[in-house]
Amino acid sequence: MDYYTKITSAIACGILIFAVSLGALGSHFLKGRLTQDALNSFEVGVRYLVYHSLAILIISSFSTLDSVIKLTFVKLTLAGILLFSGSIFMLSTQQLHGWPVKYLGPITPVGGLLLISAWGYLMLSFLRK
Repeated sequence: MDYYTKITSAIACGILIFAVSLGALGSHFLKGRLTQDALNSFEVGVRYLVYHSLAILIISSFSTLDSVIKLTFVKLTLAGILLFSGSIFMLSTQQLHGWPVKYLGPITPVGGLLLISAWGYLMLSFLRK
């Protein structure tokens, strides 16, 4: 396993640890403290963390892709999950933390566009091979 694969796999596993922890937080702590809509949004953020961390693990292990393609995919995906899931977590838990985070609303779709871009980039990379 090369250095790149080790690092990206470790990052993906770290995000998965975070995602499972947040899932447990949502199921046990937030369940009675958030509205059902806010809890549903929180769970969407957790799901996207899981899906895209697993994608990073899988794509990083592909020997048919060169490291530039993998690195670009990982960067787009990490930026996407940070903006998408991160903004959802902050917005959905606002009633608990009370911070003024309404400005994060437009950030969520930017994160989604980065995730779509990562998958589109990967699709084009496969088609070019």
